[in-house]
Amino acid sequence: MSIYMIGDVQGCDAALGRLLDHIGFSPSRDTVYLLGDLVNRGPASLAVLRRLIALEGAAHCLLGNHDLHLLAAANGVRKSHRHDTVQDILEAPDRDALLDWLRQRPMALFEHGWLMVHAGVLPQWDVADTLALASELQGVLRGADWKDFLRGMYGNEPAQWNNALRGADRLRVIVNALTRLRFCSAQGVMEFDTKDSAGDAPSGFMPWFEVPKRRTEGVPIGFGHWSTLGTVHRGDLQALDTGCVWGGCLTAARITGVPGQVERLSVRCEQARKPGKG
Repeated sequence: MSIYMIGDVQGCDAALGRLLDHIGFSPSRDTVYLLGDLVNRGPASLAVLRRLIALEGAAHCLLGNHDLHLLAAANGVRKSHRHDTVQDILEAPDRDALLDWLRQRPMALFEHGWLMVHAGVLPQWDVADTLALASELQGVLRGADWKDFLRGMYGNEPAQWNNALRGADRLRVIVNALTRLRFCSAQGVMEFDTKDSAGDAPSGFMPWFEVPKRRTEGVPIGFGHWSTLGTVHRGDLQALDTGCVWGGCLTAARITGVPGQVERLSVRCEQARKPGKG
């Protein structure tokens, strides 16, 4: 039995199929965790969803910002962007079932000793905090008022977590941290304008995983979202958005069960979109 984490697929179904073949994935034996941004920008978002749904219990999928954008666009909360490629889902005869499956996906997982998120974790949060807040957001998405959440989801403020936050502000900070975070200050103030590599951090900010004494320090974390970050391949940190949709690779990390030991396997992607919009 092998266990894998895979970064942002973003509608690149052909690359996902090749990667699963490359790693010798067997749904009767192996388990794969996809770290969000299943859809959008690539050519075959509908095929990606159908493939993952067919894998049933062998595939566990997190929600990323592009997945939430699809839910918002499908419900008239957000207009489709000219670069969006989710029309095949919106026009599918079973679109409602597909969208319902998508909104039931988790926002974070802690499995096999790894904390898995789409984007990042604020320095004030430990593993228990992260999972509790993710569960809080999941409950809203799966509940009767989920469309109201989507209407209040967008925006960069508040930019910092506070336990006293309530309502839409509280949920917005949670969703922004889990699905959009790249840079933050030592105090956990999030910055969303910069989408470049870690070396291009704006003054006073740093990659979220480099904040001194963050409460998840030492906890193995797998994440995606940051295609311009470059390779981060550590025993306790795996950055797995390797830019598939931008003409890079789709990457899987195999969790070996040996602390600190992770094997990475990649396939090239045929896409060649302009980089920079993780």
